[in-house]
Amino acid sequence: MRSGRSQPVVRRLVRAVGVGAALAATSGCTVPVDAVAGISVSGDGHLLGVMMVCGHRIDGASLYVRSADPDETVASWTADQALKPGLTTWTLDSPAAGWVATGPSVPLTAGADYTLYGWTKDNSWSSAGVSFTLADRDRLTPGNVRYVDLSVDGQASAVTVPVAEFEAKACRRS
Repeated sequence: MRSGRSQPVVRRLVRAVGVGAALAATSGCTVPVDAVAGISVSGDGHLLGVMMVCGHRIDGASLYVRSADPDETVASWTADQALKPGLTTWTLDSPAAGWVATGPSVPLTAGADYTLYGWTKDNSWSSAGVSFTLADRDRLTPGNVRYVDLSVDGQASAVTVPVAEFEAKACRRS
């Protein structure tokens, strides 16, 4: 004869497994990365967003302060046409042809750590982001891109390379 206590234990176990399965199913959901964001500067000193789309599309980009709440966006841009595979650049500190600013644009401040990343409206794709400070921006020269590269052992580090090297190597990460 079985004890009446086993059914509540079994029910709790079944509920716990169900909750665990639900959490596992939702917590692993991330937007796949299929582009790489970078920054550069123009010949006249304007900060540039640089996006290398690897195989699908990117609809826009956002810039936020990394040490703050990620929802606190400094600026956001939506491309008039989805970015297709290849390299795209646009100015971040002034209106750019083919882009619409969709959020507040505030001046960048010294000491803040910024991140630029790309996204799609339906969350189907995203880009690897690039973090930078104003000091990082000030070290850039026209024709060079700062982005986060992955080493052979999977370690991520910010590097600055010529645009042609960025274009040739950025998509090898995925």
